[in-house]
Amino acid sequence: DGGNHNKMAVFLNLCVFFLTASIALVQAAPRIVDLSHRQDGNSLTWPGNPSYNFTQLFRGFAELYGFWYENNHFAMPEHMGTHIDAPVHTTQGMWKTDQIPIEKLYGPGVIINVKEKVKSNPDYRVTVEDLMMWEKKFGEMPRHAIAIMNSGWSDKYPNKTQIFGSTQHDNASSFHFPSWHVDAVTWLINKRQINAVGVDTPSTDFGQASVSASFPCHTTLGRNNVVGIEYVANLDKVPENGSTIYVPVLKLFDGSGGPARVFATYDDEPNKTNAAAILANPTSLFRFAIYFSMILLCEIGL
Repeated sequence: DGGNHNKMAVFLNLCVFFLTASIALVQAAPRIVDLSHRQDGNSLTWPGNPSYNFTQLFRGFAELYGFWYENNHFAMPEHMGTHIDAPVHTTQGMWKTDQIPIEKLYGPGVIINVKEKVKSNPDYRVTVEDLMMWEKKFGEMPRHAIAIMNSGWSDKYPNKTQIFGSTQHDNASSFHFPSWHVDAVTWLINKRQINAVGVDTPSTDFGQASVSASFPCHTTLGRNNVVGIEYVANLDKVPENGSTIYVPVLKLFDGSGGPARVFATYDDEPNKTNAAAILANPTSLFRFAIYFSMILLCEIGL
């Protein structure tokens, strides 16, 4: 009886261990945040582009297959809703959408919050000083990051008047919305080897760039083979530092851009190791503990 009692005690202790370990793994899993607007008939694009088109080809019970079946057709501009600008969008001979190396489509997230500044100036442009303030707070930016301006503008989407800052939706020279200053974009490229620069507004150049038609940020990104990202959403849901941002875009042959399902991952605790990495690491103490416990269970005959 004493032996059985000891075995039961060991068994209960191991149950508690496995339960605790399972909870720890769930807690260690990174959060995932969708940074994309839905593509539909309300999706926004630049004046002159065609609208979004979605056609149901078949929706119903398919007698031939014996099950419910759906199939659709959609058509849209490359530069609509949450999307990227490939470097060739503004610079001949640079990467087309399908030529962008996959390692350029993700990186450490750097969120530049200018929400307070745009309240008094809808034409605000992110400055080098804003970048310096970010580094003063968080330390030097990691190389090959994804830097995105958070102006709070995505809350206005898809209201055209609010997004464009104008009631003249087809007159780009009347637009007023924030974006990047070319000096800040140049600094990110030269000093921090940035992978991509993004905005929660319609363009990586501010609204009034259309007046001069120079679009300096677009052309600077293009000639340096740096990806632009426009209409990013939900930036308040990710930390300004400490995330990883992914930009999976359609691998569109010969494209100048394309719709993307941008998303970010981050750990609630900065020093916490990703759960998958814990189990994959052969030297992991946690993994060793699991193996040891399994062996122990076999030894005691439970």
